[in-house]
Amino acid sequence: MAIPALAFPAFASEDIPDQYPQSVLYSKPYEVIPGVFSAIGATAPPTYENAGHNNNLSFIVTGDGVVVVNSGASYLLARALHDEIKAVTDQPVKLVINENGQGHAMLGNNYWIEQGVPVLAHVEAAAEFEHSMAGAWTALKGYAKENAEGTDPMGPTETFEDERVITMGDFDIHVMHLGPAHSPGDTQVWLPKQGFMIAGDIAFHERMPPIFEGTCTSCWIETWETKFVPLAPTYVIPGHGHPTNLAQVTRYTHDYLVYLRGKIAEHIEAGGDLAGAYYVDQTPYAHLDTYEELATKNAGVVYSEMEFE
Repeated sequence: MAIPALAFPAFASEDIPDQYPQSVLYSKPYEVIPGVFSAIGATAPPTYENAGHNNNLSFIVTGDGVVVVNSGASYLLARALHDEIKAVTDQPVKLVINENGQGHAMLGNNYWIEQGVPVLAHVEAAAEFEHSMAGAWTALKGYAKENAEGTDPMGPTETFEDERVITMGDFDIHVMHLGPAHSPGDTQVWLPKQGFMIAGDIAFHERMPPIFEGTCTSCWIETWETKFVPLAPTYVIPGHGHPTNLAQVTRYTHDYLVYLRGKIAEHIEAGGDLAGAYYVDQTPYAHLDTYEELATKNAGVVYSEMEFE
């Protein structure tokens, strides 16, 4: 089946505080390809203005029920997304998938659990959320204020390890953990018949990828090259930013990681220390959103990773 050209809503610049003032959502969901919708989050860090909707909240209308990807950063965001789903279809939500163990993927879980909907996550993502959910909840209350109301941190109701294949309506949905990448339990939702990947945080292109303490960037590169690229998705919904293609997310994720590791390797080879590593040249990526917040942090994390490789 030929996939139509993607339609795009307003550009997700980090300078735009909110694109959908009548909703707690940052932007209204739109249909990316037939049956697949996404509410594109802000590319800025979480703020009061964007209510923590700074990642993509997607859903698949299968013909026999709806599958949601990401609960969102709060109970109210999950409820707002459900309201949008109900405006599109009478089909019930039958499953929610958390793309990782971060707050913006899981803090809305209790809304869906309250509706009786099962919530699925990778076992490592579930463990990560268990470890970090108190801090994530505290952060949410700090920036979201009244928009944090109703949120009661809950992990997923089900977990998987390698892959869960779900056939529902017109869709074969492969819930996959391709390997180590951005954070523990990174999950990809692959629609092979449509050639479409809801990639989560393995893939970035409009904002700089954040590299966390403990992230193995060499593993991320290997997962990309050996597991992600061979699937050859026609279109990709990244964890943050608009739907795009494999070439674009490769340029701004895989190629960025390779570039930064190369710069840090040169710095170490020249006898450079951690203090100097923060200032390696990353200007080819200075146009990306969150560059100012993340570039120096990323360099320091990669230096610590590579110092004893």
